Amino acid sequence: MTTYVLIPGACHGGWYYDPIATDLRALGHEVHAPTLSRTGNLEDHTAEVLALVRDLDDVVLAGHSYGGMVVTTVADRVPDKVKALVYVDALVPGDGQSVWDLVHGPWREWYIDGAAGDGRSVAPMPFFDRRAFAHPIASLLQRPRITGAVDKITDRWYLFAKGTEDSPFIQFRDAYRDDPRWRVLEIDTSHNFIDGGAEALSDVLKSAGATS
Repeated sequence: MTTYVLIPGACHGGWYYDPIATDLRALGHEVHAPTLSRTGNLEDHTAEVLALVRDLDDVVLAGHSYGGMVVTTVADRVPDKVKALVYVDALVPGDGQSVWDLVHGPWREWYIDGAAGDGRSVAPMPFFDRRAFAHPIASLLQRPRITGAVDKITDRWYLFAKGTEDSPFIQFRDAYRDDPRWRVLEIDTSHNFIDGGAEALSDVLKSAGATS
């Protein structure tokens, strides 16, 4: 059986993965889908996940959107704990690249307008799940230290959502689709990946877990 750690995107909690977690647990797998703290920065979120994986081994680590920042940073710190990385229409930072550095246009506008209320947290978009909550802007601005140890993990997947207009994630699809170190899949769904792409994600996670 496989151990999965699933990291949600900004403004979302572990509940985002409920359909996936239910499917995987029904097959006997161990699934952790933490809700990251509503305060702090990227380093704080990284520390939360590091504490979770400390007692785990051969983890399939997946992240959606902002979650890609967290899984990359975690995997760079403890590559020997990670069996496979799955990026779900997610950001993949290099050393010193923040979320702000990697996005553009309307995404940046959302961060600025969304944080106008208190200057600390970005409010969820009106169409987000009713359970969504404000996300700490510091985590979107902090630049991670990536040593390159993450590259020890050779089983890496990138799931690109084709249905998002002017997507900042195109850069990762284009960078990795001809790279033999990555498996890139284009899925006919929006950035809200679970709404239309849950089955594809579940299949990829199972495949990543089955890889020796």
